[in-house]
Amino acid sequence: MTIDTATFRATMGLFPGAVTLITTGTGEMRRGITATAVCSVSDAPPSLLVCVNNRTGTCSEITRSGRFSVHLLAQHQSDVAMTFAGANGHSGIAKFDLGDWQECPRGLPRLPGALASLSCDVLTETDSGTHRIFIGRIEDVVQTAGDPLIYAGAQFHRLQKVA
Repeated sequence: MTIDTATFRATMGLFPGAVTLITTGTGEMRRGITATAVCSVSDAPPSLLVCVNNRTGTCSEITRSGRFSVHLLAQHQSDVAMTFAGANGHSGIAKFDLGDWQECPRGLPRLPGALASLSCDVLTETDSGTHRIFIGRIEDVVQTAGDPLIYAGAQFHRLQKVA
């Protein structure tokens, strides 16, 4: 049985995921995307994986620089998520016009107000279909309080505690 792209996407859309931005680069080379394909790998060394479409400038810049950051978005940051998803027609460096972006001590983009910003060095990378999978060693973390932005069924959601 062959699964078509529309069925695959609709099925994967049922999986709720935390909304993140994956960013990389410095200066005019900054690039970023919105992603839910992020997960922890190990605590020794602290590492995570991200999946990035291999046709994006973000993927090319991560490969070139060997570094990236992951920003876990808070509920109030859906506008930033949409901008980095390309919904507003922004691309490349123009995506960083929204938000009060700063640099982490390692020089990578950091988004104040994100629940967590993790700066990583690439340990390994491999291609799988249309995406490149990067495993990164976490080198710097900043956390803030709040609730995460969640994406499922092609919509943003908020978490609700269950008794």
